[in-house]
Amino acid sequence: MSGLIGKKIGMTSLYDGQGNLVGCTVLEAGPNVVTQVKTVEKDGYAAVQLAYGERKEKNTPAAAIGHFKKANTTPKAKSFEFKEFGGELKLGDQVDLGIFEEGSWVAVTGTSKGKGFQGVVKRHGFSGVGESTHGQHDRSRAPGSVGASSYPSRVFKGQRMAGRMGGERVSIENLRIVKLDKEKNLMVVEGSVPGPKGGYVILWK
Repeated sequence: MSGLIGKKIGMTSLYDGQGNLVGCTVLEAGPNVVTQVKTVEKDGYAAVQLAYGERKEKNTPAAAIGHFKKANTTPKAKSFEFKEFGGELKLGDQVDLGIFEEGSWVAVTGTSKGKGFQGVVKRHGFSGVGESTHGQHDRSRAPGSVGASSYPSRVFKGQRMAGRMGGERVSIENLRIVKLDKEKNLMVVEGSVPGPKGGYVILWK
């Protein structure tokens, strides 16, 4: 499956063909640089490593600097491997939005926004205790019972409780490409995309 590395710019809204105003996400994708070509003979599998986003050389490990110099490019912020990439690509080649078409569908993978430590109402959608009678005090957002006492005398694995929320790898499939601006390397997709503004995403063709 082939694709590109991109960056989330923000959200906007556009009219579709039926006069409906739909929410869209603007993504900057490419050009990506081919920084490694893996083969079955040498690496055991075939893949193409793409890199995107500028990174200061002083903040880049020496091994990574040498890796990018082999591809005759500057240090990059994000690298990712794609298998079954169409076409013959060589070290140092550039891949842009030309592999996508307007009206086609794309899947986007990103890291969701971190929410920190959250309770069960926000994290799992619990309704909480709706009433405040019978001497209840500050129980409206409490999780309630988490298990029996004498048996099994423990909390089962997978019990929905409070904890860290967000900051996870999330994929959204079947996002329609509304608009492509190949000169500015911009893609507009219908719907939302995981992650904050400026966050890196993977676009799957």
